[in-house]
Amino acid sequence: MTYTSSLLRLLDERGYIHQMTDAGGLDALAAKQIVPGYVGFDATAPSLHVGNLVSIMLLRRLQQAGHKPVVLMGGGTTRIGDPTGKDEVRKMLTDEAIETNIASIRTAFERFLTFGDGPTDAVMVNNHDWLGKLGYIEMLQLVGTHFTVNRMLSFDSVKLRLEREQPMTFLEFNYMILQGYDFRHLCNTQGVRLQMGGSDQWGNIVNGVELTRRMDSTEVFGLTTPLITKADGTKMGKSVSGAVWLNEASLPSYDYWQFWRNCDDRDVGKFLRLFTDLPLDEIVRLEALEGGEINDAKVILANEATKLCRGAEAAAAAEATARETFAGGGLGEDLPTIEVGSEGIRLGAACTALGFTASNGEAKRKIAEGAVKLDDEATDDPGMLIAPAAGETRKLSLGKKKHGIIKGI
Repeated sequence: MTYTSSLLRLLDERGYIHQMTDAGGLDALAAKQIVPGYVGFDATAPSLHVGNLVSIMLLRRLQQAGHKPVVLMGGGTTRIGDPTGKDEVRKMLTDEAIETNIASIRTAFERFLTFGDGPTDAVMVNNHDWLGKLGYIEMLQLVGTHFTVNRMLSFDSVKLRLEREQPMTFLEFNYMILQGYDFRHLCNTQGVRLQMGGSDQWGNIVNGVELTRRMDSTEVFGLTTPLITKADGTKMGKSVSGAVWLNEASLPSYDYWQFWRNCDDRDVGKFLRLFTDLPLDEIVRLEALEGGEINDAKVILANEATKLCRGAEAAAAAEATARETFAGGGLGEDLPTIEVGSEGIRLGAACTALGFTASNGEAKRKIAEGAVKLDDEATDDPGMLIAPAAGETRKLSLGKKKHGIIKGI
């Protein structure tokens, strides 16, 4: 389909579009007026991760095309839990923890979006502000009649849990009703006409589109992105050592930069389109590079992605550290560092403390495999004591890509 609006042309060219409820209607609306659009994020941790990044970039593209991004924080729905893709009941958080998480998450959004009071400036809203005020009976009367249990049971998020005989609480079962109500509420209060999200949110988005049409006779639209996977088939958002967090407090900028630098050759073009602002003609040139030259494209990807999330200084520092560590055999200043006193630290514990391994047991296995080096020398004793003198540094490495510093104090 050939789109007339700059919004859908931009999203189509860079690979964001998977499904739309009414492509022609949305295209026509975006061509004639500013369209406020939203994506919802629950606040289960102090930071979002790379798996959320495509949705954040959707909001950035919306603003770049001259429309208004609305960031919906699920202060209310976090108290319930989205069952989509989950086999376990979500852990309940305190009100204070949720508010703290939202404040922390906002700092990441401020790098990707321009917030303010203008017609295309981004705003952040919290669904607890309206969901928290709804009485149970009122909610059932107002919204419950528009949802049939038959249809709710047909959604994958519910079906998969039932097929796996995993418990789903009645609380979680209500999540899709509340998400549908969010869309209707934002349409009435913020003029929102578009909800976006990952492909796993399609059912929830369609519920909101239908609810708004039934209750208010207003036409709203839904758009989802394809499931973003890496070339090896694994989901975005995870690395060997865990989640790739967007906030600096949850993951050092060097590790964030390395995540992009270490991507599969086959992912370079796709990731440049989705996660950077580089022009498309430059991306076509970079993804065509072969052999050792593809590493140059990966460095550009790492720099551009890190600039967006952490700032230009963090990207430059990470690249300099990588260059010094790998090319010069030195100790880059931006490497993850632990400080130890005169008592020192055991080799296995140091691997875990630096984030190379998730546990001391895993560290022992890696050491036994010969994958761990101290000052570029392989060692096979997890109990080895590392006790650098005050001001002295030792370099610890796991494989060719993980490096850290143990500093004596």
